[in-house]
Amino acid sequence: MTTMTDSSVREFKMPDVGEGLTEAEILKWYVQPGDTVTDGQVVCEVETAKAAVELPIPYDGVVRELHFPEGTTVDVGTSIIAVAVGGGAAAAEEPVQEAVAEAAAEEPKPEGRQPVLVGYGVSTSSTKRRPRKGTEAPAAAQTPSAAIQAELNGHGPAAPAAPAAPVTGDRPLAKPPVRKLAKDLGVDLATVVPSGPDGIITREDVHAAVAAPEPAPRSEPAAPAPSPSAPTSYDTTRETRIPVKGVRKATAAAMVGSAFTAPHVTEFVTVDVTRTMKLVEELKQDKEYTGLRVNPLLLIAKALLVAIKRNPDINASWDEAAQEIVVKHYVNLGIAAATPRGLIVPNIKDAHAQTLPQLAGSLGELVSTAREGKTSPAAMQGGTVTITNVGVFGVDTGTPILNPGESAILAVGAIKLQPWVHKGKVKPRQVTTLALSFDHRLVDGELGSKVLADVAAVLEQPKRLISWA
Repeated sequence: MTTMTDSSVREFKMPDVGEGLTEAEILKWYVQPGDTVTDGQVVCEVETAKAAVELPIPYDGVVRELHFPEGTTVDVGTSIIAVAVGGGAAAAEEPVQEAVAEAAAEEPKPEGRQPVLVGYGVSTSSTKRRPRKGTEAPAAAQTPSAAIQAELNGHGPAAPAAPAAPVTGDRPLAKPPVRKLAKDLGVDLATVVPSGPDGIITREDVHAAVAAPEPAPRSEPAAPAPSPSAPTSYDTTRETRIPVKGVRKATAAAMVGSAFTAPHVTEFVTVDVTRTMKLVEELKQDKEYTGLRVNPLLLIAKALLVAIKRNPDINASWDEAAQEIVVKHYVNLGIAAATPRGLIVPNIKDAHAQTLPQLAGSLGELVSTAREGKTSPAAMQGGTVTITNVGVFGVDTGTPILNPGESAILAVGAIKLQPWVHKGKVKPRQVTTLALSFDHRLVDGELGSKVLADVAAVLEQPKRLISWA
């Protein structure tokens, strides 16, 4: 990557676009070198582990360089685009200020400072970092006064010594994304040889530690090197491999974590929803619902909200650290949506307080935004219960997995004409099967059964929306 030295060039870094995420993939560049950009103009689209997000540039200028091609995953805080801007004097100050700020961030603070990152405590050492044994700070990292003093003493810039392993007892220096990478790969940072400035461990150092062969024990004779195994091959004409990343990767990890953390229980009920389907058709003709999305999901969502109102303890979460059940007095209703990038679960904030027309508008907006791939990370945070409509695929029902942090999820099966005993006679009726999965740590069988039975009762007799609401 080319280093920019022009004082009028500003570097735009990958921001944290969603609640502590450490990296994002560049999906598409909307500009190329030589293009003119203005403050607020979207220059690229990136995908995090939660959603696709468009990034606006925060200043005016001309694109000098794109540091990464499309499809590259970049750490938060890494420069992704260089833009030549006007006002050289002001621009020239920024790299110096930025360098000072970064250097200050690396210096331990006096006692009493509060930590700003979960998992990274406050250092109690002195305000100056002790140099690591066997290494010298690169000349570029010296303060201006140190560099001038070196020249006055007749010494040229000191060349950095070969990087050495961290000194025993010192906490290895690495940024949060690098620490996460090391944790994911099972690498002990204390054993990694740093190559970054001032002994900071980089991503490349972690990968090198993984790739480095383990030395054979001294007490054992050296074994003959095994012949290199052939790389894994597959029939490209009959197989396709798709990298698991972004939303799909995050969803997979969340579902595995949920399935093996919360003890799931699933209950089923088959219900006659003929009256609900008639009500849907009537609402479509109502002027108050003109332009709104009116479908069975709307009344199913309302039925679930009524059931939660009657059984509020179902709307809760499990706090493992405090060993407490947290009952929510609001309902952020999640709706599972299948998108080209994978399954996402945006939620309607405070759905419990919305009227039926308001809920119809919220559902319509949620679905259209998800289909366009524009769902924001914030829209997928804070859900309390979820509905997944597998019936749209012609499926009768399923055993849904809880969205992490939630207590219940309702699966809605296909609505079909089936023979049903109605008023003592077998007649064709609109019938569906509902499945409710819940976390058995905080929802027992009685509570889960009451909620599912109430949802079914409302859908069988939608006039209960009036008497129970």
